[in-house]
Amino acid sequence: MSQVPVPSAARFAPSYPITTERLLLRPFSRGDVAAVHAYRGLPEIAQYLSDPPLSLDECAEAVRARTTQIAFTAEGDRIVLALERRADAQLVGEVSLTWRSVANQQAEIGYIVAPTAQRQGFATEAADALLAFGFEQAELHRVYARCDARNEASTLVMKRLGMHQEAHFMEHRFNKGRWEQELVWAILAEDWHGAR
Repeated sequence: MSQVPVPSAARFAPSYPITTERLLLRPFSRGDVAAVHAYRGLPEIAQYLSDPPLSLDECAEAVRARTTQIAFTAEGDRIVLALERRADAQLVGEVSLTWRSVANQQAEIGYIVAPTAQRQGFATEAADALLAFGFEQAELHRVYARCDARNEASTLVMKRLGMHQEAHFMEHRFNKGRWEQELVWAILAEDWHGAR
């Protein structure tokens, strides 16, 4: 993989690609649009997200934005990386880390895995690698994740990551014609390091 140009103002950025046992976590490129649309265009993926299924044009715009989301420079910045399966170089999903508070050293993690690659541990593997960056390099104190209470697979990922459930919000948002329930899970730096 060629050298990824990280913005000079970046305070924290991983060394790319991030390599795990079965994945490469890498910045998105414009050539990823069709692969992203293959999962982000599906109703079964969108059911647990804020967005409806994305059109090809919407995926192209999302990928264009993601190509620059590779470092933390200021609060609110996101690092969004493609999950490339090392065995066949196929893009099978994405993982993100959003810098929610500089003062309180907080970030939010998220992940999406294509249906064809689910239930194989890829979300856990990718999220754990991004937690390592957050706690070991970006000086984070706490990382949290949110999911629809119906999303049992996401809940299992958060448990495997060592997160603890902090909240269950009942009917907190009306979205897609229904009231949603949301779970919030989190892990502190000391707990993450202690489990290593």
